Amino acid sequence: MTCLETLPPTALAERLLTVLETQRLVLRAPQLGDAKAVAALANDKRIAENTARIPHPYRVADAESWIVAAGAALEGETYLITLSNGTVIGGCGFDMRDGPVPEIGYWLGFRYWGKGYVTEAVRALIDHAFTDLEHQALQSCVRVTNPGSRRVLEKCGFQWTGVGLCRIRALGSSVPVDRFRLERGIWTALKSWGPVKRVA
Repeated sequence: MTCLETLPPTALAERLLTVLETQRLVLRAPQLGDAKAVAALANDKRIAENTARIPHPYRVADAESWIVAAGAALEGETYLITLSNGTVIGGCGFDMRDGPVPEIGYWLGFRYWGKGYVTEAVRALIDHAFTDLEHQALQSCVRVTNPGSRRVLEKCGFQWTGVGLCRIRALGSSVPVDRFRLERGIWTALKSWGPVKRVA
């Protein structure tokens, strides 16, 4: 496992520069000091069963491993979702481990469900990916039994492309998922949710 201490100082600085602010949220790089807050939220079977890589139970050591991996990742970006007052409420990001098109993923602590936070965070992530990083398309998938997450993607302009299988770590098995894709041109045509402030 790569430790934060083994990364060159410049690499650490680069991973911590991008901060995205929306009307109610701040998306920033996770830090080791966030581990307890992340573990308290993510140690929830309802979350683990709807994400590919979150184990259950989820302990502080798991959060620390996730944070270290996020800091070391070179292809993709991982963000902590916080309220404007600094309260940690979830995580999101994208990576390209399954191909050249970045795949978006996200999770939110249960007490913050149903308030529009995930949609707001995903829109900020999309804006960043298309505007700052100049990606041409994004993809994502959700369990077929998770209509709430499907609505998030649809509200952000993603279009359904088919059904597939995804291995869920917490279940130790694969489950059916709906796959979605968002092209840059569609995002340009549909974008109406307002600007995202980028802070360096």
